[in-house]
Amino acid sequence: MEKYFEYSEKELAHLRKRDKKLSVLIDRIGIIKRKVNPDLFSALVESVIGQQISGKAAATVCSKLNEICGMDSHKLYAMSLEKIQSCGMSMRKAGYIKNIAETAVSKTIDFDELPQKNDDEIIEILTSIKGVGLWTAEMLLIFSLMRPNVVSYGDLAIRRGMMQLYNLKELPKERFLRYAKRYAPYGSVASLYLWEMSHVDEI
Repeated sequence: MEKYFEYSEKELAHLRKRDKKLSVLIDRIGIIKRKVNPDLFSALVESVIGQQISGKAAATVCSKLNEICGMDSHKLYAMSLEKIQSCGMSMRKAGYIKNIAETAVSKTIDFDELPQKNDDEIIEILTSIKGVGLWTAEMLLIFSLMRPNVVSYGDLAIRRGMMQLYNLKELPKERFLRYAKRYAPYGSVASLYLWEMSHVDEI
């Protein structure tokens, strides 16, 4: 059964009150259904696969890898780099994914314990894995753990959506952080709408 990022009128009412332009966007778009993957290990693998490629391409690669190993850490760790690469990714990315599997199999990182930790702790743990940067960790916080207050400066689409929403030609980090603070404690919901705004031509 598919799961979606959970939010309600409470979060939307808060965001509407805090930001008039975001309020107009929320009313225009309505409820957004974004799939989440509660399985932290496979979500991390999928997030690394999705780095710097289109969503459609990432879905194809994930599907091929899932067919071979079911996103099982032990099966994935047992696969050769060439086999992982053959699913449609670079050898470097295949190495990162094998590395993630190794941390899970060796219990260097206990993925079952991560949900009990706070956002900063999770980011610190995940970014200790080679190939996992801040953006990847932040995407996991939103689309696996459904943490409520994540607005990623490293996400180009979020920055683009913010610039479009406020009609900005440039967006210094200080200004970005001011908006993110305005959205708190429901920044993740604001992020959903900024993503949609960045694809405004498709709406």
